[in-house]
Amino acid sequence: MANKTRRIVTGHDKNGKAVFVDDNAFQLEIIPTGDAAMATIWTTATVPADCNDETDGRLRDAGTTLQGGSVIRMVDMLPGTSSPMHRSNSIDYGIVLSGEIELELDDKVFKTIGPEGIIIQNGTIHKWRNPSETEVCRILFVLIEAKPFELNGKPFPEVMEH
Repeated sequence: MANKTRRIVTGHDKNGKAVFVDDNAFQLEIIPTGDAAMATIWTTATVPADCNDETDGRLRDAGTTLQGGSVIRMVDMLPGTSSPMHRSNSIDYGIVLSGEIELELDDKVFKTIGPEGIIIQNGTIHKWRNPSETEVCRILFVLIEAKPFELNGKPFPEVMEH
């Protein structure tokens, strides 16, 4: 597994002076499906965010996305694994930090993305696959709630296949 992720959080003291609120490192944790390890780094309850909210965003309850808010999450796709096919009502920005990932869309159409590649996931159904049998693929995701894609006035539903 990759090294720990360090998170530095800033805020304000009682006089409005900028201060460091937190500086810690943590390991990513294997998710129940066993295909990846993840750590939520921060969330916001709303978009736009409220800089007066003193909640530790890492501790806010968030699923894949956060209704009305945003999530930043580090993901290690484990060697030789793939996610289920899924769709969420969000705009997802994925930045590949190391390794390679295959992004599969409808009809088994896919692209391979390597380090420094950036994926903008616009609410489409998709699957992630790590083609390496030995190397972890580390991706940093920022997920922001979005209105679902509509076709002929009908919104596409969120999907999580098993």
